[in-house]
Amino acid sequence: MDLAMHLEDLPTERRLALAYAPKAARPLVLGLFALDTRLAGIVRQAREPMLGQLKLSWWRDRLRADPVAGQFGDPLLELLDQWGDQRSALAGLVDGWEHLLNDGPLDEPALIAFAAARGLACAELAERLAAPEAIPEAARAGRNWALVDLALGLSDPAELALVETIIQAQDWRPVRLPQALRPLAMLHGLARRKQGAGPLLAGPGDGLFAVRLGLLGF
Repeated sequence: MDLAMHLEDLPTERRLALAYAPKAARPLVLGLFALDTRLAGIVRQAREPMLGQLKLSWWRDRLRADPVAGQFGDPLLELLDQWGDQRSALAGLVDGWEHLLNDGPLDEPALIAFAAARGLACAELAERLAAPEAIPEAARAGRNWALVDLALGLSDPAELALVETIIQAQDWRPVRLPQALRPLAMLHGLARRKQGAGPLLAGPGDGLFAVRLGLLGF
């Protein structure tokens, strides 16, 4: 399977994190990253919440259906078929993004629900990679990374202040994850370093720190 076509839309830090995934784990990690990026684009580009909800609903239905590589003409679905029966668990990520489709200001429950959904998706990744002992840490890494990632995309001062308050309340101890989940360790480490104070990769210092995370995991 050609994975390169799924890389171009990923944020830089996710492409870098993916480089440190073992070869066998790479399609699964890339599938999660690419799906999350696709859902983010739907929410970001939605002119009306209802239109965004319709597009998210299509993805929710596809993820819950039996794996059918290529049937709907979207290569991402073929990539996600690598998840097998656990692909349906990724539908929760769709629900998480849907919490951000709102006419009014985002509130604390919506922000926490979004972060929890990405955390659960990361926990499912740990289970799919046969690392059940890492599920709690993978979920924590996903939640924390999600909150910092979200803060970078908010422009409303009140929403940003709220998510920053939530960020400060999280458990920011370094995560301990196996090699198969090294990409999550890197993203959590970068999020821990910034905690909302700027992009995850903004200069040479961040890049060197990311390489250390990729090599050592902490």
